Amino acid sequence: MAFYPVVEKFVSINGEGPKAGLISAFIRMKGCNLSCNYCDTSWANEENCPCTWFSTEDIIVWLTGEQVSCVTLTGGEPLLVPEISELISAIGSSGISVEIETNGSVFLEPFTHIEPRPAFTMDYKCPGSGMESFMELRNFSLLEKEDTVKFVVSDSDDLDKARQICLRYQLGSRCHIFLSAVFGRIEPAQIVDYMISHHWNDAHLQLQMHKFIWPPDLRGV
Repeated sequence: MAFYPVVEKFVSINGEGPKAGLISAFIRMKGCNLSCNYCDTSWANEENCPCTWFSTEDIIVWLTGEQVSCVTLTGGEPLLVPEISELISAIGSSGISVEIETNGSVFLEPFTHIEPRPAFTMDYKCPGSGMESFMELRNFSLLEKEDTVKFVVSDSDDLDKARQICLRYQLGSRCHIFLSAVFGRIEPAQIVDYMISHHWNDAHLQLQMHKFIWPPDLRGV
């Protein structure tokens, strides 16, 4: 039986993406292979970060008890956790919708064959993150209508790169597109102005809803 290094699990509203505002369970896995300079969950990536090892059965029992219809697997980078496919399949087979938040560096192909197929919310790390060179570009051909590409932008250069990527891979007709601001580096209004001036009609501005409801650095929400 597989066990997974969980640093926190909780039920809250989904603060981002197509399911923003909906109740969801969140399971955050320990560890990440990237180190974005704006990361707001870097504590979960530290080697000495405490975690609890939950089995697949443990997690299913918890989700069933919480009576949720959606779960988000996040991190860190959940797709690097050994045997994570077993957990994704088990949750989906229990009737709960699975969303995976992934950082864009992990090849998605092995996980697209899981039935029922999970929805992927995949980052593309723009130049301002310091991690763009790690992006797995083959993933763009694997995305479907229920999937999302998220661009966290620091400045106009990041916006230019995000738009170039969307045009190059025709993401507007393939999946959802969300733009999110790095707090303190760019104002959301600047993103809106950019979207309007470039007639970027298939992108969504995203504000992290949970950070308006609770203190921005509060965990477990």
